[in-house]
Amino acid sequence: MNKSNLRSVVFLICALFLISCGKKKADFLVINGSIYTVNEGFDVVEAFAVKDGKIIAVGTTDEIQSKFESEEIINAEGNPVYPGFIDGHAHFFGYGESLQVADLFGTQSWNELIERLKDFAKTHPEGWLQGRGWDQNLWKGKQFPTNQLLNELFPDRPVLLTRVDGHAAIANQKALELAGITGYKQMVGGEMITQNGKLTGVLIDNAIGLVASKIPAGDLDFTKKILMEAQANCFAVGLTTIVDCGIDHEQVELLKKLHESNDLKMRLYAMLSDSPKNYDFLIKNGAIKTERLNVRSFKVYADGALGSRGACLLHPYSDSPNQSGFLLSDLKHFEEVAELINKNNFQMNTHAIGDSANRAILNIYNKVLNGKNDKRWRIEHAQVVNKDDFDKFGTASIIPSVQPTHATSDMYWAEERLGAERIGGAYAYKDLLKQNGWLTLGTDFPVEQINPMLTFYAATIRKDAKGFPEQGFQINNALTPEEALKGMTIWAAKANFEEKEKGSLEVGKFADFVIMDKDFMKAKANEILNVKVLKTYLNGEKVFERK
Repeated sequence: MNKSNLRSVVFLICALFLISCGKKKADFLVINGSIYTVNEGFDVVEAFAVKDGKIIAVGTTDEIQSKFESEEIINAEGNPVYPGFIDGHAHFFGYGESLQVADLFGTQSWNELIERLKDFAKTHPEGWLQGRGWDQNLWKGKQFPTNQLLNELFPDRPVLLTRVDGHAAIANQKALELAGITGYKQMVGGEMITQNGKLTGVLIDNAIGLVASKIPAGDLDFTKKILMEAQANCFAVGLTTIVDCGIDHEQVELLKKLHESNDLKMRLYAMLSDSPKNYDFLIKNGAIKTERLNVRSFKVYADGALGSRGACLLHPYSDSPNQSGFLLSDLKHFEEVAELINKNNFQMNTHAIGDSANRAILNIYNKVLNGKNDKRWRIEHAQVVNKDDFDKFGTASIIPSVQPTHATSDMYWAEERLGAERIGGAYAYKDLLKQNGWLTLGTDFPVEQINPMLTFYAATIRKDAKGFPEQGFQINNALTPEEALKGMTIWAAKANFEEKEKGSLEVGKFADFVIMDKDFMKAKANEILNVKVLKTYLNGEKVFERK
């Protein structure tokens, strides 16, 4: 090699060394993707860099690779990348528990339910026999069952089978006896269904607690097991944050321990249940905020569910003129807890399904909040709203927290139950969005399935998996793909006061993201439900990979 060539090689080596020295270190790079940042401009980029669990730069693949070096490079190979999905309303503990009881979802008759229960009982021969998921609206006649068969099959074993929405259950005679229920009891916010003056075993809302309270609580190992199973399933569908609506402070303490031991990685926004012990706990200890756990709010129940006719309506049910539903507590209770929560600067989140329940809570919120604010109080479900009450969301900056799959699950019978006029204010997500310009989306799992693709599909297409109805259910209230994605990410984070740390792929935010096999934002309607998660990352750690 002559001196001229040698000088050229030395110069090139030095140049490469200087370039390398000028690069910043990153833990890993994501390149060659179609990355939905969901930032203010809704920009789509190709790459980003991650260090210490957070995003440190976004841009083109060339820009990121020229500025950063890393031993790990994730080549998205053109696949879409989204912020980690946030379920804005769910029941994480409840979902874990549902994985351990008889699966009664989708049963088409009481007899089919019984057969499933008998099979489950063979492999779970001891203790209380529990199940969840039945829906009498799927059965011929749409009537509640009686516990006669349960009494004959399980005379010495207590049985409690919870309806799909958790607002009704059926107990056998043994379970009623253990709860001390010998006859009809009248109560606030609950009902015991009778037939010919005899209890059928069907319990509505507050009545369920009389029996459920007798079921022994699982030990620490059991609770850890159910949460680990729930977490694995949620990661597999791209969920990285879940809002757990209505748990007790003892469960919060358990979550903290599991987070500290790093057994539980899922980020959780936990709403404490409406209970004196929980108010005392949070007022005494103050809000809890870590990178994985956020506790600053309370879940209050105004009424029951539409499917069990516990939703509180302004006028009787169209298919049951003698019923209007009921509030689960008197108005004084809701007024007092609203004042208490506001005084201590916490967030109030109230389950309200019927138009009467929504009006009552909206009026209380407006009185306490007194105009525009940033308290971010929420109405959970906001399912049936009178046309005269929509603007009350906007006047007091109240967040609608809605679950699009409720619309596509209920659409087969909702109009029959509500009537032609009242149905127009039901599942009205676009009308609710207009009030503040944003809302949060969830599933309410285990009432519905956990997959966010079902949420996106129901919100934008408003059909079932078979494409029914042809024009979509009340398609005027469908959300755009951009609105739906925001409702599952940045708006859901905002509803939790967490928009500065998650919900979009921007510099300084957690590296919570999902790589999928197809871009559901551009997919045809019949393709959306088949879109699969390839990888899920939380805090820069891969927590799921499709095999």
